[in-house]
Amino acid sequence: MAPRVLISDKLSTTAVQIFKDRGVEVDYQPDLGKDKEKFLEIIGNYDGLAIRSASKVTEKVLAAAKNLKVIGRAGIGVDNVDVPAATARGIIVMNTPFGNSITTAEHAIAMMFALARDIPEANASTQAGKWEKNRFMGVELTSKTLGIIGCGNIGSIVADRAIGLKMRVIAYDPFLSAERAVEIGVEKVELDDVFRRSDFITLHVPLTEKTRNIIDMAAILKMKKGVRIINCARGGLIVEADLKQALDSGHVAGAALDVFEAEPATDNPLFGNPKVVCTPHLGASTTEAQENVALQVAEQMADYLTKGAVSNALNMPSITAEEAPRLMPFVKLAEQIGSFAGQLTDTGLKAVRIEYRGDVAAMNTRALTSAALTGVLQPQLQSVNMVSAPIMAKERGINVSEIRNDDAENYDSLIRLTLVTDKLERSIAGTVFADGHPRIVEIKGIKMDAEFASSMIYVTNEDKPGFIGRFAGLIGDAGLNIATFALGRKERGDDAICLVEVDGDVPASVLDAVTKLAGVRHAKALKF
Repeated sequence: MAPRVLISDKLSTTAVQIFKDRGVEVDYQPDLGKDKEKFLEIIGNYDGLAIRSASKVTEKVLAAAKNLKVIGRAGIGVDNVDVPAATARGIIVMNTPFGNSITTAEHAIAMMFALARDIPEANASTQAGKWEKNRFMGVELTSKTLGIIGCGNIGSIVADRAIGLKMRVIAYDPFLSAERAVEIGVEKVELDDVFRRSDFITLHVPLTEKTRNIIDMAAILKMKKGVRIINCARGGLIVEADLKQALDSGHVAGAALDVFEAEPATDNPLFGNPKVVCTPHLGASTTEAQENVALQVAEQMADYLTKGAVSNALNMPSITAEEAPRLMPFVKLAEQIGSFAGQLTDTGLKAVRIEYRGDVAAMNTRALTSAALTGVLQPQLQSVNMVSAPIMAKERGINVSEIRNDDAENYDSLIRLTLVTDKLERSIAGTVFADGHPRIVEIKGIKMDAEFASSMIYVTNEDKPGFIGRFAGLIGDAGLNIATFALGRKERGDDAICLVEVDGDVPASVLDAVTKLAGVRHAKALKF
């Protein structure tokens, strides 16, 4: 029986034909995403679901999707898909991460021009029969400094276009290497330098816990008076109330926004302000981009449903069906040790070195390296997946190397990951035991034995008597239950590490108290 795909949003007719040509039955109902009851009623009849942004694939929808195997999002954002719930049900979620990069970058440049020359206001005034030539005094872009926050795929295209406009371009991106910055012609700087030096600031980062509200009043007060801000990335990156206050005071000369904290944005405190240019999330809205992402998602889904091939999946690496049972535990290990190291790294990342020892060295290390890079990059780049991680690392000039060795030291298989930053090298090693569970066996050369857990506290400290008691007492007083406690040290009285699993999230106040304990050098809350 041929696989069946439901298209519940507007997609190119060429995409529909691709499904048919590959032997996949297609039910094209482009307005179904707006009819929640009918959507729930029929979703159980399909193997695949192709969507844009209108269809909301909630846990309730997924519960009704008894036969669903794959969801394809024509575009990069999957905010409208409950990815964890889909993963729990074994449903692959695919996107098309690079299909609309040029279009979004061009929109940011267009918004910058509109902002610099008051084009929307001047247009409205002129069409109203006024001739207010003296009212609309703009500024040139030539020789101005453009600050880019997030210099990945889209940000680097914006940089290229801005350099062509003879602008000075500076960029903040923790994953942008100095070498890559030179290659694309930008000056790599810290975030405060972007705020302090820029005439225009444009945002090109995903919305994560680290980037949410990245521009608030504290950030704005560091900026030049008369700065202009462009956001074609994600709503929630800017505190809209703070931006309004800064516009009203004149500290910010103007803002161009394609995205808003609440969308559809039918009411917003920034609407009606003559210093603000607004568009309704048009970043990917060109004929070319819409066609590209539609064709790409159709090809990916058809390949999976007819051949079992997986590409651009957010919740599954590119692995063949034959190798999956043996490889998957090591994929999980690679991603988790990558996440461990990535969560501890805040400075510029120059290189990632991954060493495979023993039996694992003969496996599909390409998938394992992709998994490790996903873990490393995910704390900063939430939308990264197994396929896009190597590309994103390359774009940022991060050198990635693999070492294979048949000798696994004391284990049948061992994966050791080392991150090289501007200031230090940090390594972590792990293995998979017979029970199939990944385990940490070494951190920074210190031997230990610990399982990964959803909430952990990592502490480096001096190996002196009394530390464990002080630490445990503080955690207990805070109402946190310690589930497991792993320790390791180099030598007596030397550096020591503890890795502690706790029940529940670690409040910032508790972590701050841990860092102030006598002998503690560093403490970090980790999530897996």
